[in-house]
Amino acid sequence: MEQPLVIIVDDDASVREALSELILSAGFEPTCFASTRELLDADILDSPGCLILDVRMPGASGLDLQRHLSQTGNPKPVIFLTGHGDIPMTVQAMKAGAVDFLTKPVRDQTLLDAVIEGVAMDAARRAASAVVKRNIERLETLTPREREVLCQVARGRLNKQIAFDLGISEVTVKLHRGNVMRKMEAASIGELIRAWETLPAPMREVGGARTAA
Repeated sequence: MEQPLVIIVDDDASVREALSELILSAGFEPTCFASTRELLDADILDSPGCLILDVRMPGASGLDLQRHLSQTGNPKPVIFLTGHGDIPMTVQAMKAGAVDFLTKPVRDQTLLDAVIEGVAMDAARRAASAVVKRNIERLETLTPREREVLCQVARGRLNKQIAFDLGISEVTVKLHRGNVMRKMEAASIGELIRAWETLPAPMREVGGARTAA
């Protein structure tokens, strides 16, 4: 498993050095940048871990980078540091999903607690994304009819109801249902429904046109 990376972005070299030493002492791997532009040029934002951002920096600010991440679909956890506590700015950052908004000088343990939370949030998100990806890959192995049966099962329909709705025999429904369980690698109906619920909404929609059994 790839080691979580704690990315530090601050225009003050002494702050970067102090934060890097603190992060290293806690067993995490730090990497530092003097500006958001340097970070973007490094192309490492897809790595696991979290970000520690100074709010106010020359050029693009930490808040600008947070907006960029949101717009590009990268929900990497962000911890903000600021020398100037600002309630509206704090509210803006937290509403946009920041892990924390801390005022300098910050206690070492307070910052480390935020980093631990940020790394854990990123790991949980990545694990959830992996589950979704795996279930999408399994769904794509189903035939159109098997998808229809899966959709009906997920809605709580009984075999005889599914058979009536799809215009096929109950025996055929059972065969399709067995294939669905096997291809989705579900050991129970509950497990199958949990897998179904992880799928993006458009993939859980089945067209009304009937397919051959």
